[in-house]
Amino acid sequence: MNNTIYLDNAATTRVKSEVWSAMQPYFEAQYANPASSYTSAGEINAEVERARQTIAAFLGAEAREIYFTGGGSESDNWAIKGVASALKAKGRHIITSKIEHHAVLRTCEYLEKNGCEVTYLDVDDKGFVDLEQLSAAIRPDTVLISIMFANNEIGTIEPVKEISAIAHAHGVLFHTDAVQAYGHVPINVNELGIDLLSVSGHKINGPKGIGFLYIRNGVRIDPLIHGGSQERGKRAGTTNVPGIIGLAKATELAAATMDARSEYERKLRDHLIERVEQEIPYVRLNGDRERRLPNNTSFCFRFIEGESLLLLLDQFGICGSSGSACTSGSLDPSHVLLAIGLPHEIAHGSLRLTLSEENTKEEIDCTVDRLKKIVERLRSMSPLYEDFKKKEARQ
Repeated sequence: MNNTIYLDNAATTRVKSEVWSAMQPYFEAQYANPASSYTSAGEINAEVERARQTIAAFLGAEAREIYFTGGGSESDNWAIKGVASALKAKGRHIITSKIEHHAVLRTCEYLEKNGCEVTYLDVDDKGFVDLEQLSAAIRPDTVLISIMFANNEIGTIEPVKEISAIAHAHGVLFHTDAVQAYGHVPINVNELGIDLLSVSGHKINGPKGIGFLYIRNGVRIDPLIHGGSQERGKRAGTTNVPGIIGLAKATELAAATMDARSEYERKLRDHLIERVEQEIPYVRLNGDRERRLPNNTSFCFRFIEGESLLLLLDQFGICGSSGSACTSGSLDPSHVLLAIGLPHEIAHGSLRLTLSEENTKEEIDCTVDRLKKIVERLRSMSPLYEDFKKKEARQ
């Protein structure tokens, strides 16, 4: 990918060399199972616990509140299914939003088929949850509210502290999918009142196949995976030592660079948005302009298909997406864009470009230059655009 302009960092990120170096010994020299009883296994287990402490400190949590998983989707599944199971005697009602990641939405759909009731909250045209609607949706049998920290497609950062306050005022647990936000914006679970929080390592230059679920002490939750006694008996399965070490190193690097990195990405992001809006007509920025992830841009270009846009960008070595990587290949428009009120024909023309500190202003300018020509080319072949221009000329 040497000649590639990679602008799909919300889908995944490059494993940093420091992360790989930290992981490598646990594939080769220090490969013992940490659950074993001999000395070398105990030493490796101690490294796993140090990694747990590193991650907990970054969130203002305690080490015993961090439970390692296989990634964000597993963490979301566990949080929602685990609480629903543990608290079923209290109630079977869950509240979430219409713009959640499919790991949350499809988990809720599964629970609906198994006796739970789920309320799916509307959002406004920027992607924010309506706090009054949230309050009104809470019932005596509500056991969990699950609202993402920041949206993976449009970048909007939800009012997490206000949501948790509403949840706790009614004695309801609050879970947030922080997969996109972790390492990019400050998160302190105690200050924000978060009960459960999901994270995935590969979004912050860590390895794929590792994540964690933060579970506040005292929260009742049933295991998702049964078997051995790993993760204090709550999550069975052989400990992914290299992954855990890599996730901790990626967290350490993210913590050390977050302020400067976010500021750099924000400047690149705003430059990209400014150029696109000034130089390409009939374009819409999705999400809130200010309360959004520092590296996220999401646009809709009228009169064209997002998939055609992606294919032509790819020919020039530019990687982007039309939305979540988990829905790549789907012909349906993004459920997030439909939820913020966009009609199908506009939602189909979406493009998400997500940046990293490794991107340069020159890459952004090259991308916009290519994008302008591609949009112009695609619109020249669009009968809808031709009709629109004719109507516009008559007015």
